[in-house]
Amino acid sequence: MSDNAIAAYLAEHPKMTGVLFSALLLLSQAGSALAAKGGATPGP
Repeated sequence: MSDNAIAAYLAEHPKMTGVLFSALLLLSQAGSALAAKGGATPGP
């Protein structure tokens, strides 16, 4: 998909902008949490 097609789709479906933003926010928070947890795990 080109940038114009994505912009046109989001213009036709404004609720998807919120859905995509929420998904991006959740994924970024989950990645940070997993990185913080996995960094301090001691090995055997």
